[in-house]
Amino acid sequence: MDTDADDNVDHLRALYQQTPATLTGNAIGLLLISIAFAPLAPGSVWLGWLAVGVLLWLLRLAHYLRYRTQHDADDKTLRGWRSSWRALVLAQGTLLASAVWLFWGLGSAYHLLSLLLIVYTYCLGSVQLLASQPRVFLGFIGIVLTPTIVRVASDASQPYHLQLAVILTLLFCITVLMARTYGSALGQALRLKRRTDELAVRLRVEHAAADAARQAAEAASRAKTQFFAAASHDLRQPLHAMGLFAEALRQRSRDPEVSSLVNSINESVDALEGLFGELLDITRIDTGAVDVNPEPVRMKEMFARLRLHFEPTAFEKGLALSFHGEHRVAMADPMLVERILRNLVSNAIRYSDDGGVLVACRPRNGRLILQVVDSGIGISEAALPKIFDEFYQVQSNRPLEPHQRKGLGLGLAIVKRLAALMEATLTVRSRPGHGTVFTLELPTGRLPRSAIGESPLGGARAKSAIGLTLENRSIVVVEDEAAVRDGLVVLLQAWGADVVSFDTVAAVEDWVAAGPSRRPDLLLVDYRLPQGRTGIDALKALRAQWPGEKLPAIVITGSSLGGHEDEALSQDFHLLIKPVLPNKLRAMIAFKLGVRGA
Repeated sequence: MDTDADDNVDHLRALYQQTPATLTGNAIGLLLISIAFAPLAPGSVWLGWLAVGVLLWLLRLAHYLRYRTQHDADDKTLRGWRSSWRALVLAQGTLLASAVWLFWGLGSAYHLLSLLLIVYTYCLGSVQLLASQPRVFLGFIGIVLTPTIVRVASDASQPYHLQLAVILTLLFCITVLMARTYGSALGQALRLKRRTDELAVRLRVEHAAADAARQAAEAASRAKTQFFAAASHDLRQPLHAMGLFAEALRQRSRDPEVSSLVNSINESVDALEGLFGELLDITRIDTGAVDVNPEPVRMKEMFARLRLHFEPTAFEKGLALSFHGEHRVAMADPMLVERILRNLVSNAIRYSDDGGVLVACRPRNGRLILQVVDSGIGISEAALPKIFDEFYQVQSNRPLEPHQRKGLGLGLAIVKRLAALMEATLTVRSRPGHGTVFTLELPTGRLPRSAIGESPLGGARAKSAIGLTLENRSIVVVEDEAAVRDGLVVLLQAWGADVVSFDTVAAVEDWVAAGPSRRPDLLLVDYRLPQGRTGIDALKALRAQWPGEKLPAIVITGSSLGGHEDEALSQDFHLLIKPVLPNKLRAMIAFKLGVRGA
């Protein structure tokens, strides 16, 4: 048996938890012996024996109730209670042994056999209760069985008394062996329990550490994404101003070398803007900041936002931008699908010099396919397997224009990753010199499907450069960054416009309240303005002054995280992302005012 068990408080707690069963067995034993020998023994003898038995039973009950009321007692207290508990157990054994000496020889052989069975049953019961307390167990069983064996062996009046004493001795040894085996098993179980508890505590600690590490990683991921977003916004501002001042310089100087330098500056600014957007997108995907939330997507609304964003650029290049299948509904994440289409349409316009770009949605084999078709320079068959790799840029057989040689080669890698997040199939086919078709396959939404007619590209406008003149045009500029505001004013004035500029919404409201004499032809406002106000507030204040007229508006923002497209539709404005190159601004203004220069 486990010799260290006496001092193990887990064993002591287990003993107290078994006390109710022990008390029940003791009560039954007292009752059976009293019923069997009350008619046979002198009244004072059996009543005295029963009174002692009841007193011991009550003391053990009180002992248990003390534990119940203080079950969270510390180890020292439990060890202090152990002495009284041992004394009560040994007193119980003495009571059983006294029953054999007091009542042996009374009644028939049936009575004597019943007495021995009751006494030995107590000894068997003590195996489970006392096996973890070996010294107490040996003391209890020795006190019970040793006097019993002596009493039986010394009673020569009973037949086979010596044989019965030998049997009891064997049972004594067997019971001790049982207790040793059971005690070892119980000790091992309790050691395993302690080990399990320790492992559970360690697991909780490790889980807490892992959770803290995960939260730290998520915080770092969010900080990384926010850093890129903030850096992108802050760097876009001076780039935006740089482009405006460079264009203003071109307007004031007719020197071909100056014009060439300005073109180089604008191309570099445009390339940096593309790099910021691509780096931010790839960072968000890598850090797991992009969630997929499928829902019914109405192509009509998505196509309207794409038209709003890309039509001025296509207009400037003389390309036809067409949309087909607006009535279709797909089941996908609308933000991810739109981001994919934006990248594909942007590439299609960039690499197409004539013809047009078609964005179509149509059914195929019970699903919907979204296609972006262009009439651009195309991609060679050897390059097609690599176009979705990071940092890979297609090498064309013909020299690329400067606006076609920018970027890190991340745009299509981002498209591929976003499609993979949605578990959507993305394919491409192309012919050099004839154009490219990108196809995205999506589940169909719940609205009924109908046949859609295919429409060829065609209808392309003749490409022509826009030489914008804004003579006699009045433009209101609202921009809080002084450098950007000054650059806009200088550039617009160089194009011939009359410009009124403000840095806050409050300044706009004061100007409107003073009653301006002339209605502006165009509103050009920054989205994020001081005092928590936005460009939308400025638009509302200006349009309220001329409620019956539709004032064209362009909103410029430095945030590339999006989310303003729905506002653009509801508030009737076009959106530009900083840095806005002068040629993009010029194209957008020409589009909004419906003018073309010579």
